[in-house]
Amino acid sequence: MSLAASSPPSALSGRPIVRLEHVSKTFSNGTIALKDMSLTIGAGEFISLLGPSGCGKSTALRMLAGLGEPSSGKIVWPDPAEKSASDKSEGEIGFVFQEPTLMPWATVFKNVWLPLRLKGISQAAARPRVMEALEMVGLDKFADSYPRELSGGMKMRVSIARALVTRPRILLMDEPFAALDEITRQKLNDDLLRLWEQFGWTIVFVTHSVFESVYLSSRIVVMAARPGRVIDEIDVDAPHPRGIGFRTSQAYGDYCRRASESLLSAIGAADHL
Repeated sequence: MSLAASSPPSALSGRPIVRLEHVSKTFSNGTIALKDMSLTIGAGEFISLLGPSGCGKSTALRMLAGLGEPSSGKIVWPDPAEKSASDKSEGEIGFVFQEPTLMPWATVFKNVWLPLRLKGISQAAARPRVMEALEMVGLDKFADSYPRELSGGMKMRVSIARALVTRPRILLMDEPFAALDEITRQKLNDDLLRLWEQFGWTIVFVTHSVFESVYLSSRIVVMAARPGRVIDEIDVDAPHPRGIGFRTSQAYGDYCRRASESLLSAIGAADHL
């Protein structure tokens, strides 16, 4: 079965795939990372969580991945049954961290094979899926290379392929392109959008960049810090495929202005608490 076949068709876009219901998170040191956050994520959406440092974006993402539990509230997966994030089976969630976190002693192929290996799938049985994932990110010719031989952008592509090889229902991305130069970042933005448009994935993407959030998203969720909470949502009603024409359009500028104003409000809301 191909990755395309495992992805939700565009006709299903908008069907709720996961809900955060009045989620709060307080750490053991007393820091309130999130307070009363509610958000519904529809199948096939590309959602960006935009906000200042310390607003709980990454905390929300990690709880969606089952890497932490809410202090109060709940995370609900309506289909096929209501279960907490920690109850989700392997393969339903893909996570791309801020750093590629690759094993330096392993080849690109073996780095991408890792999540399947942990599920007991042999290298031979996993090969078609690993090569398919590498082909999707343009690295099928680098399967036998080592991380030290790759550029920063290529390492991040390997990290994305590793998340995709499990054929997840939802892809969570925690500022994956923040450390890259602008040209590489724009290229990876374009490639990610192309894959999302082609396969109809559900993506939740954390970013500090107004420009990146507008370019990528179907919806921007703006968050304020101390305590982290949603203060605005912006629907980016721009056609696909997107490219240089959209980046230089009046509509793009207008959306960026709206998101910038909302982000300034978010920073102000934090400063006055």
